[in-house]
Amino acid sequence: MSTIESSVSSILLDRVAEWLTNSSLAGDDLENIVRGFCERIASAGLPIARVHLTFSMLHPLYDALSFTWRRASGVTIEGFRMPAGQKPDRFLQSPYYYLLDNNLQHIRRRLTQEGPNEFPIFEDLRKDNFTDYLAFVQPFGDGSVQGMMGSWSTDHHNGFSDDMIDALLRMQNHLAVAAKMAVLGKLANNMLTTYLGGDAGKRVLNGQIRRGDGETIRAALVMGDMRESTMYAEKEGRQAYIDTLNEFFDAIAAPFNRNGGEILSFLGDGFLAVYPCGRHKDPSKIACEAALSAVHQAQARVAELNNDREQKRLSKIGYGIGLHVGNVMFGNVGLKDRLTFSAFGSAVNEVQRLQILTKKYGREVVASQAFAGYCGGEWTRLGEEKLRGIRQKVTVLQPRAPAPDIHVDESFHDNAQNGISEAEQVILLHRDAKKQVKQTSMEKFIQ
Repeated sequence: MSTIESSVSSILLDRVAEWLTNSSLAGDDLENIVRGFCERIASAGLPIARVHLTFSMLHPLYDALSFTWRRASGVTIEGFRMPAGQKPDRFLQSPYYYLLDNNLQHIRRRLTQEGPNEFPIFEDLRKDNFTDYLAFVQPFGDGSVQGMMGSWSTDHHNGFSDDMIDALLRMQNHLAVAAKMAVLGKLANNMLTTYLGGDAGKRVLNGQIRRGDGETIRAALVMGDMRESTMYAEKEGRQAYIDTLNEFFDAIAAPFNRNGGEILSFLGDGFLAVYPCGRHKDPSKIACEAALSAVHQAQARVAELNNDREQKRLSKIGYGIGLHVGNVMFGNVGLKDRLTFSAFGSAVNEVQRLQILTKKYGREVVASQAFAGYCGGEWTRLGEEKLRGIRQKVTVLQPRAPAPDIHVDESFHDNAQNGISEAEQVILLHRDAKKQVKQTSMEKFIQ
């Protein structure tokens, strides 16, 4: 148990505040700011044994980040999304929800070894001999869903003194400013990488923002498309079509977003993936082999999806994939005030036309001779085709079918099975509660 006295050095805490300012200006990420801050306030003399911080994030893939720092073990991080419809009742008993529900900024509780636990978390804290607990809510702006919630815990035998609490509240404000800057930076990165892709997002963040900015690269290209989607949309309706399209993309497109590949764009019910490579034989071979491996994985995943759909008495989803390799232009095109970052050029046009040829030949996957030549292996020659804009005919081939027992390394159902952090569930629960209050108020007004 700590034996630190209750006096707090203002000089050392000023140094921590200065470090937060410098880290924020330097663009440090949220993890480094949280870790560095916790280590420094502990080194400055505050008897902090545990810090828990939760940041509500505007992110397409998850809603909150949770950091837990312990003096003995450092920082652990969680970031999850809540599955639809889940509202665990036990989180109504959390200190954070108590703060939000009662519109409070702080809650402080002395932790004694005897007596009932007001909140479930206190039982865990008592096991670690914590003596005092201070939780807080720090919004990043009026009406904003972004903000910080957290708690400070100590094992000091006298708990937190008034000087310590005053110091923590002052440092909390400095941390909130630095965290907000990091959250906004992360938000920009999240949005660009989610909507543009990892490489394209980095290019934009690094300054490729003017119309015409870009370069010519060599890449293995993959163009995929869902079959009979228009008929399905007209027959089943908008929501069923959107749900099916997302299931299709989860199954078929995910393998092309790893191992050097990147989904560059989704085009209606299709997608374009690129595997950038050097202009020599070996890099091209590696890129094409990676793309073909992803094709086999995608076929196995769609087969799994269709088996699930068949059990639900839903129609199977058909698709076509074209494979090619060549030079593509990669950069910004569009209007001066409305740009898109994409790949274009003759090789992109060719892979699109190859994908369309899967309909003619009744095959799921076709490739150009240029692509197949880098991969090796067994291929079936389907014929020669005159592609619009290309002088010479293109030899079209079909790859050998993948082994029937190919391992599906990541189920397209994974997102629905992810664990959820306590922090995120509290935030989402409160957000849903606020929406319900607004809805009830509007209903009363209408009545």
